[in-house]
Amino acid sequence: MGKFGQDWTKGLLTACAMTMVLPGVVSVGHAQTTPAGVVDGHQKAAAATSTATMGTPQTQTKSITPVPLLVKPAPTKTGVETAAKTSDSTENRFFPASFHDWLTQSTMTGDWGGWRTWLTDKGINIGGHYLEDSAGNPMGGRTKAVRYADEFGINVDFNLKKLTGLNLGMFHTLITARQGLGIGATLPAMDSPQQIFGSGETVRLTRLSWEMPWNKYVTTEVGEINTENDFEQSSVYWGMSQYCQFESNAICGMPQSIAMNSGYGWYPTAHPGAWVKFYPAGNDHYLVQFGAYSVDPVISNTHNGWKMNLHDATGTYLPFQLGWHQGGKDDYSGPLQTNIKIGGYWDTSEVSDVYSHLGSFGVPAQYLISAPSEKVRGRFGGWFQFDRMLQRDQGDPNRGTTLFTSFTWGDPRTSVAPYFITWGITRKGTFRDRPNDTISIGMKMLWVNPKLTIWARQMQAAGAEGINKPSGEHALELNYGWRPTPWLVIRPGAQYIWSTGGTNRYKNPLLLDFETGITF
Repeated sequence: MGKFGQDWTKGLLTACAMTMVLPGVVSVGHAQTTPAGVVDGHQKAAAATSTATMGTPQTQTKSITPVPLLVKPAPTKTGVETAAKTSDSTENRFFPASFHDWLTQSTMTGDWGGWRTWLTDKGINIGGHYLEDSAGNPMGGRTKAVRYADEFGINVDFNLKKLTGLNLGMFHTLITARQGLGIGATLPAMDSPQQIFGSGETVRLTRLSWEMPWNKYVTTEVGEINTENDFEQSSVYWGMSQYCQFESNAICGMPQSIAMNSGYGWYPTAHPGAWVKFYPAGNDHYLVQFGAYSVDPVISNTHNGWKMNLHDATGTYLPFQLGWHQGGKDDYSGPLQTNIKIGGYWDTSEVSDVYSHLGSFGVPAQYLISAPSEKVRGRFGGWFQFDRMLQRDQGDPNRGTTLFTSFTWGDPRTSVAPYFITWGITRKGTFRDRPNDTISIGMKMLWVNPKLTIWARQMQAAGAEGINKPSGEHALELNYGWRPTPWLVIRPGAQYIWSTGGTNRYKNPLLLDFETGITF
């Protein structure tokens, strides 16, 4: 415990130092179509494009979703509305007029003396983000460790109608850079406890695409994209990704089993692909969408950060999704938002069946040869997602509570986790003077394919030694999101993992988390 305490203290101090120092030397921005504001801390970085409503495309990362500090002012006791205002001097100068102005402006770097607003008005939206995930386990797991990982991102979006005068949609670009280490391998854990870690710690092209709303019924996108932006994605409440109120990669971005079981393209990797969305009623109440993405099992390798071809592709990932949305135009008035999504996929790739994954559960190599592994052409699966705003405070519409749950099912021939459930509850507005802070509790429940459990049980009965029976891995996370400014979130929390690594080989670990997000 003494060595762990020293390592954890050192990691925590490093994270705090990075939080305070790096933003001062890195001046990049985070482009989006929503107003800038509070950063939202995962897929993983986490962080995929999602929609506040299914008819409102947004450009944002999986992990960071800024929102205004007070989108709609709360009424006072006298009935007169008041709102936090940003100083005009802050928006029209390169440097804020005061420390208070700096803390209340929508992004950390402000309006660049008016140039940011000028560029946006001309059709060029520039922005950036920084996100770090630190985690350490003072108890449980194979070894005790502290790990830090981060991501920097910069994106530039071009509104082609503003630039050319022609209705040509939007052109998106996003580049991300990841560094650091993950704690998942040291536990071990089937899902990374740090949503920002993974997909190769390198500089990567994450998005290069053309998005076109043809009319109120049809929208398309084509280019280098990832599936996580548009299928099985998180809903948005108060401008924040609902799933990415959690550091666990099992929840943030999308239910993680979909990527474990198929050729789903996750953030921040980019795949040649395209999708089409149909709105039968001409609004966001009903959605029918289809997509096609290249399946590339090596895209997350470090040297493939800028890969833009079909080399090494094994097939095509073909998802579809039906959506139903109810609620007002925002989360501060009107009916409480409700979303339901039902989807499925077919992956044309030829892959090894589920027995090929026995090695990841620590099965000794001499026994793997006895597993009845074979090749399978095509994988399939599906999902169900539900989320709802449970309540909105009458005295302050900035405060409320949301709930989500999801169920993912995978091909029993090939899926490591054919049954996977997530749920979570977030309360925004924790104390009287903290309308934008959040407290969140969430859980993932992962069941390992019973074919592997039966095989391990049979091998144990035959006298095989050193085989641990795979069963499942469940995890619970509790955290507090402190938002001292519209552009900063600091999220301490804890995760508890049952049967880490999918077996009962190690004591259940308790993780202490520390997440920081900054919108430039």
